[in-house]
Amino acid sequence: MLVSDRILDFYKSLAPPSKLPKEVETLNPYQTADGWQSTSQFYKKYYADNHPRRMLFGINPGRFGGGITGVPFTDPLLLEQVCDIQNPFHKRAELSSRFIYEMIAAYGGAEQFYSKFYITGMSPLGFVMNGKNLNYYDLPNWQKIFEKDMIVWIKEQLTFSIDTSVAFSIGQGQNLKFLQKINDQHHFFEQIVPVPHPRWVMQYRLKRKQEFIDEYMHKLA
Repeated sequence: MLVSDRILDFYKSLAPPSKLPKEVETLNPYQTADGWQSTSQFYKKYYADNHPRRMLFGINPGRFGGGITGVPFTDPLLLEQVCDIQNPFHKRAELSSRFIYEMIAAYGGAEQFYSKFYITGMSPLGFVMNGKNLNYYDLPNWQKIFEKDMIVWIKEQLTFSIDTSVAFSIGQGQNLKFLQKINDQHHFFEQIVPVPHPRWVMQYRLKRKQEFIDEYMHKLA
């Protein structure tokens, strides 16, 4: 079975945590026809092999990026322009996606990058409350809600020919702390290396963007 098949089987089976509050809406593009089509095309294009890859963990998909396309840190515009995957979604740019794809270009392009890396989220499903993106750790009692599911999700994704010598946390705050905590308990990876979160860079450190792209290049090398 190819990595692409394993990834698609995983996404098709995803369900939100059972203890998620009722007022929280789940973003699951894998259960929509358009979302599944774009997801399938992407993974069949870049992951139809059994090459080892290293994992990068974001937080969870957003409503203008992976929460629509099914591809982490990939908005509809860049999915079409860079990955050449046509899609019917509104072509709205998303800040984190813009940074990630500038970083991918610096690495050598999408084909080169995705042959070496697999991007996911601590939660591969996104969340919205009151019309706004919600990070999983913004919920009260979030550890009780998410921890068991996240451990299962990580274990399942490790079957994607993952190189476990190192994993990367996209973000250096709560997401990093929780990934480190889980890894300390279960020893999924030999080490966890943080890289700056794209939204933080684009919103608060835009003038230093190249510096942070260079940091990614150094750490991912």
